[in-house]
Amino acid sequence: MEMVAVDSVVIFRSLIAMTSVVLAVVSLGQAEPPKESAKAYRDRILIWQKSIQVDLETPEGWLSVAGLTWLNEGDNSIGCASKNRIILPTSAGTPIAGNLLLRSGTVTFQAQAGTNSKFKGKVVNQMPIQPDEDRIQTGGIIWMIIQRGKRIGVRMYDPNGRARKEFRGCKWYPVNPKYRVTAKYTEYLVPKSMPITNVLGDTQPVSNPGYVTFQIDGRECRLEAQAAGKGLFFNFRDNTSGKTTYPAGRFLDASGPVNNEVVLDFNQATNPPCAFTSFATCPLPPKENYLSVSIPAGEKTHHPAD
Repeated sequence: MEMVAVDSVVIFRSLIAMTSVVLAVVSLGQAEPPKESAKAYRDRILIWQKSIQVDLETPEGWLSVAGLTWLNEGDNSIGCASKNRIILPTSAGTPIAGNLLLRSGTVTFQAQAGTNSKFKGKVVNQMPIQPDEDRIQTGGIIWMIIQRGKRIGVRMYDPNGRARKEFRGCKWYPVNPKYRVTAKYTEYLVPKSMPITNVLGDTQPVSNPGYVTFQIDGRECRLEAQAAGKGLFFNFRDNTSGKTTYPAGRFLDASGPVNNEVVLDFNQATNPPCAFTSFATCPLPPKENYLSVSIPAGEKTHHPAD
């Protein structure tokens, strides 16, 4: 597995840590960082944006995703030979790495004798694999089991793949404090769920605790919120979608409401993983979160390698 340049990661994580006091104040309920100058705000956002790029460029970042194949019930051979049910990229270096047995929702990896698949640095013979958690390394390829609705599949990561090697950085609008807005938060008196459909066409209910209202260029806007730990998550489209930003929409995280207010910083709006790989299973914005205004802030469209 290709190693990340440790120095660059440490530097950027250190810079992020320097801003943790400001961010902690926000998360504890203060809508505005105390006495933050325009320059300090811009610098903080630029550091945060850089951290997004650092995460993308890790060996298991979205730029390294190289494949996704759904399992059949029963036996599924895995390796880089074309006769396998699960075909790994050639840098796995093993024609037949073993077999993935799917039975009643449980996946067990049975390694081929003499091969060198590892889990946490130790050679695997046979083991059950926890979906969306355990990672196996076979040669230069990292792979894992994911579960999406009723589907169970194998996602593969190739740190030496073209998308990661040719990545030239994220693209962002200039930081503009105008698009950091304080929204009114309205909590639903009766707990609600909201159906969210992903790019596979699967629909699942998600927690929908309330909504926010705010103004952009004098126009009233509303976004339905999803619960996200102690904070909120917004999946939205606006009039930049499909033009200068990713067509499906963008993601925005926010701290939880304080005194019925939520700070929405659209300078921190990001692309979904599907902007970087066709092997992601991103949720799509609900129709309620289609905005009829342009928000030229945050991350722009990424153009991956052909």
